[in-house]
Amino acid sequence: MKFVVIPKHDQIRVPALSLLAERGQLKLREFEAPLSKYFGLSDDEVQEEYESGNGKIFYDRISWALSYMNMAGLLSKPKRGVYGISELGREKLKSPESINQFIAAELAKKQENKPNKSNKVALDETNLTPQEELYDSAKKIREARYQELIDTILSKKPREFENLVVWLLQRMGYGGEVKQSGLVTSYTNDGGIDGIIKEDVLGFGRIHIQAKRYAQASSVGRQEIQSFVGALAVAQSNKGVFITTSFFSKGAVQYAEGLNGSTTLILIDGQKLAEYLYEYGVGVQVEHTVQIKKLDSEFWDSMENEADGSDL
Repeated sequence: MKFVVIPKHDQIRVPALSLLAERGQLKLREFEAPLSKYFGLSDDEVQEEYESGNGKIFYDRISWALSYMNMAGLLSKPKRGVYGISELGREKLKSPESINQFIAAELAKKQENKPNKSNKVALDETNLTPQEELYDSAKKIREARYQELIDTILSKKPREFENLVVWLLQRMGYGGEVKQSGLVTSYTNDGGIDGIIKEDVLGFGRIHIQAKRYAQASSVGRQEIQSFVGALAVAQSNKGVFITTSFFSKGAVQYAEGLNGSTTLILIDGQKLAEYLYEYGVGVQVEHTVQIKKLDSEFWDSMENEADGSDL
């Protein structure tokens, strides 16, 4: 099969899924050679980069093909950076012509189920201005990175997660200028507290942290929140942050919201955790910067205008 141009990510999906069905598990870089052979790409086409110099086009499109299939449940990720085909993927591969339609439907369903509907981006991108399309693209990239962040956290030991959330709160400004403001408690006698942030030099103000590294399908329930509030009482603390990689049950959220004013408890679920990590630059780095410029009104207003065209 020979393509005139480098295939788009939606053209890469089925061949990539078939490759996984044939070979089992593959790392991202292991897709490039067999897929380039499948599409009949030359070495120059495989190595071709974006005009910005921000990476190879074909490699990047393979990555996006895998990302979309992963979000639709067609792939499994047995460990960090390794892809496999899920049972759903094997089933859908029996009708390869419907795979792209299935992925589009699954992504639309996830978009529809988002709680903050006012922030949803229209799926019909033809109605977007070029600037809106740029912002939409940036949003999609962020959301893909959010999932990568959670996947990476789940591949690490629970103790590393406790360190991570302390670093994050410090990066967010909690602890201020206090030296060694963050503390991860010992495993043997933590009293239900995983970390502590000192808000002042003498330690009068403290934020206590509970960190639960749960699989994304496992919720944090009301009982766990109650236990943490009890631990705060024992520690004589009125400030707590409960952070998880998964989500909180309805009962857990209602209990936290119903606490009296003497205790302030903040719940941070996996989605919000990923957003904070991304926003405050913890475990991520800037890959590329795009500048959007507008006319400088003060600059142009300082110049004398033509007199109504009378001299033209």
